[in-house]
Amino acid sequence: FMCSALVSRIIATQHSSRIIATQRSSRIIATRHSNCEIRTLHTTPCYHDNETHFGYQTIPESEKEGRVKEVFERVADSYDVMNDTMSLGVHRLWKDHFVKSAAPKPNYKCLDVAGGTGDIAFKLHKHMSNITRDCEKIVVCDINTEMLRVGQDRAEEMGTGDNYIWMEGNAEQLDLPDNTFDLYTIAYGIRNCTHIDKVLEEAYRVLKPGGRFMCLEFSEVNNPVISQVYDKYSHDVIPVLGQVIAGDFESYQYLVESIRKFPNQETFAEMIAAAGFEIVEYELNVWCNCHSLWL
Repeated sequence: FMCSALVSRIIATQHSSRIIATQRSSRIIATRHSNCEIRTLHTTPCYHDNETHFGYQTIPESEKEGRVKEVFERVADSYDVMNDTMSLGVHRLWKDHFVKSAAPKPNYKCLDVAGGTGDIAFKLHKHMSNITRDCEKIVVCDINTEMLRVGQDRAEEMGTGDNYIWMEGNAEQLDLPDNTFDLYTIAYGIRNCTHIDKVLEEAYRVLKPGGRFMCLEFSEVNNPVISQVYDKYSHDVIPVLGQVIAGDFESYQYLVESIRKFPNQETFAEMIAAAGFEIVEYELNVWCNCHSLWL
């Protein structure tokens, strides 16, 4: 999303002596079979009758997960085109910078959440394999089976399918063990979750002491001129392009609106700290918001 925000990278660290209550039962995930089987390892969270936002709409919390799923089922096959449209292609540079900032080591256990199409996971593996071929498999978790299918197909086309474990799961209820991962990444996904605080708590739980959480997300534009230009572009142009390119006006409209509803950089940093992370920082670059945290 050009001009949508600033790349803000938040870093948070956690004491090695952290004490935290596990929120869900955890299971060790199985490696993906060569036939690209998706392991379904997620349970549905229990929602009360509270309300939340779906773009600019106010809906019951119990409906949001299903409606977000529908959006990404519709855009799965045109997801790259969608991102190119909304960012004028710049999202590829943001993701490269994001992974370079993560600087994963070959022995890192990495979890990429909301990563169904594989973009971040592929870049993480490429970074690690440039150091050594003996890398840990990357776990890719997404709530949407269609998005995972796209990622798996891409991995098989590249001949790298055995480097990943594909898992259908909810970021608010990860069926994964405590203290497992060195790096947790989530790119352009957390704003679609019903309870951002629960996503952060789960990230904290599954990360090892000293592990790192990194989030790439669109956020507030501080420059009023750029903000005004982007508001016009996003509201008046992007949904129309979605209709022309992908035959889907409503999904693109939701994605634009969801950015407006996402907390600004400072508020999100406070939420991250409240989840238990320390040394919370964010890096600001025009157009996007990249948060990275240490545990």
